[in-house]
Amino acid sequence: MDMQTWRDGHTRATDAAESLRAALAALGVPDTAWSGMRPTVTYNGLPYVHLGMLPADVVEQMAEAVRAAVRTSAR
Repeated sequence: MDMQTWRDGHTRATDAAESLRAALAALGVPDTAWSGMRPTVTYNGLPYVHLGMLPADVVEQMAEAVRAAVRTSAR
């Protein structure tokens, strides 16, 4: 993989991680709950976000927010 491919993948992963951090902050989740979140890039340049371990109550909040968004968009 060339360096530009890695940079592009890392930028996308970082942007995605920041988007999720902002959404969690909007839910009132403290940053200590998602401090293990890291952008990463695979050997072939695919962007991923490693979430690490999340407290169960935070995952429940995330699931409820997704369900609410699905209900709203289904209308």
